[in-house]
Amino acid sequence: MNTDDFNLIGEETLTIRAPRSEIRSSSLHSRDSILNSSPLLLPQRHALNAGLVALSGAGLVGMLTLGPESYGTGLAVILGGAATAGGISGLTLTAAIGGADMPVVITVLNSYSGWALCAEGFMLNNSLMTVVGALIGSSGAILSYIMCKAMNRSLPNVIMGGYGTSSYAGGQAMTITGVHRETDVTTVADLLEDSKEIIVTPGYGLCVAKAQYPLAELAKELTKRGKRIRFAVHPVAGRMPGQLNVLLAEAGVPYDMVFEMDEINADFPKTDIVLVIGANDTVNSAAEEDPNSIIAGMPVLRVWLAKKVNQVRILSVFTVCGGSFNACL
Repeated sequence: MNTDDFNLIGEETLTIRAPRSEIRSSSLHSRDSILNSSPLLLPQRHALNAGLVALSGAGLVGMLTLGPESYGTGLAVILGGAATAGGISGLTLTAAIGGADMPVVITVLNSYSGWALCAEGFMLNNSLMTVVGALIGSSGAILSYIMCKAMNRSLPNVIMGGYGTSSYAGGQAMTITGVHRETDVTTVADLLEDSKEIIVTPGYGLCVAKAQYPLAELAKELTKRGKRIRFAVHPVAGRMPGQLNVLLAEAGVPYDMVFEMDEINADFPKTDIVLVIGANDTVNSAAEEDPNSIIAGMPVLRVWLAKKVNQVRILSVFTVCGGSFNACL
């Protein structure tokens, strides 16, 4: 392999990554357009993607077998074809992935960019670029694995636009019964005043609203009044592992108030009130109670076991990008 071969590998990786980044950004920010959080499932998409990948692979093989005398027009044709196929496959693959899986897509794209940088480092004979690219690529791959494990998903299932966890039975989800009750600030304030044990479960909605600062002030005030307040953070809450931990620390929430899911799940039955702020899938009882739910088997925070649950609506009443209804909110 010569430097041009590594250049093709790097360019191919970047052409796949660029449109996927645009789709990912649209899925996280647009709620009403065609590029919203719902997956866009094209007819025969797997056959289409397989053909595009085969075309990209053919371009790579052609580049590897192309002699120096054929460089010029031949190289331009191969690069153009491979870039076009890679760009289209990036669009079709990522558009089929729902918004709830976008955290994994982000880490996978980070990994892609690392391997592209690694290939460019080989091309330029630059050891620093090669090493940094390998670090980015491997760290992105590790993060992807951690997040898939936390969601009870497999990486191929996510990347290929799969639907549901590995425990998903594929049937009709349970019908949601009951009526949601809306409350107001005064009522919630009274509930907090009458409570001793309080747990806050933040989600992506808190990040969007930048609500960590007033929440930190609320926690400080409740602590002054003798309340015990803790924060329960799900491993995939937010859009990256540890994002909410960073935001809460940035707002001044003490580290000893923040707990991981495994550390605090057993304490919900003893909790007077839970404030769910901008979260849905990570606190959905259907993950444990409904085998036909698309999040069946996903580890969740058991907020429904608390004496009272109050949701602070930031994204929606019942559903967010995962598309699953939550009966306990």
